[in-house]
Amino acid sequence: MMSNVNSSIATLADIEIAVLIPCFNEASTIASVVAGFRQALPHASIYVYDNNSSDGTERVAREAGAVVRKEEQQGKGAVVRRMFADVEADIYVMVDGDDTYDAASARALVDLCLSGPFDLVNGARQGDAGATYRPGHRFGNKLFTHVVGYIFGLRIKDMLSGYKVFTRRFVKSFPAASLGFEIETELTVHALELRLPVSERLTPYRERPIGSMSKLRTFQDGVRILTLIGLLVKQERPLQFFGSLAILAALISVVLGSSIVVEFVETGLVPRLPTALLATAAMLCAALSLFAGMILDSVTRGRREAKRLNYMLHPAPPTAPRPD
Repeated sequence: MMSNVNSSIATLADIEIAVLIPCFNEASTIASVVAGFRQALPHASIYVYDNNSSDGTERVAREAGAVVRKEEQQGKGAVVRRMFADVEADIYVMVDGDDTYDAASARALVDLCLSGPFDLVNGARQGDAGATYRPGHRFGNKLFTHVVGYIFGLRIKDMLSGYKVFTRRFVKSFPAASLGFEIETELTVHALELRLPVSERLTPYRERPIGSMSKLRTFQDGVRILTLIGLLVKQERPLQFFGSLAILAALISVVLGSSIVVEFVETGLVPRLPTALLATAAMLCAALSLFAGMILDSVTRGRREAKRLNYMLHPAPPTAPRPD
């Protein structure tokens, strides 16, 4: 049962905190991660969700003292959806199980979350870029962060960080449609679309320990993230998306049809009938795209209002505690 916290909170121990660790083949690092967060947040419940690991991650995590559960549908997004549905808490700390994120920063991230209060606090990675990031990962992170920022008004600098703190009302209003590593993008856009209070704090980031390998595939996952951004634009900004298609189709129609119109005015004849039909079809497509965008924009506004109302059904974050 989630604790009923209010303005009389005295310490962080009165707040129910859940540390959520999605894992796939992290047997070499998960014990260290669990121990680190046990020390940083001694009153927190630590959950490890094993995603079909074949190296004994489940056993190692259980021996380290974590609550271990399994998710058989492959992909980080599927694991996050399961974690958010299963676990009840006031504050959620989500972190990868590869021991690259700094567990000692967890208390500061939680304190920042409560001080706002903020529904999302992002742990922005700070470290030796050459040693900790592959060039493709670094470039992709900057590219996708800037693209999302341009479209949705991003207020954080490291969108793809796997170290985040959430409130209960964020977690329980998040639909979690993604299956893979694009889940971080979906989490960010959810916060931006509902205009939720968000913040960010720099946290140390280090190389993977020897024996631990990244599960992120630079090109395949990059394409999936870019595809998700496109789908989110269509879903959350339908008027802009279909309006752009309408403008493109209208321009094609004008380019194809202008000379035909001139000839018709001068001679009264339409000598290039196929081109005229193509220009007419392009203009019809432009009109249909514009109307589709206008209709879907109204639908999107209704969906956004429904998500906002669902968000408001859950209690506000606990009052920030006094230092222990």
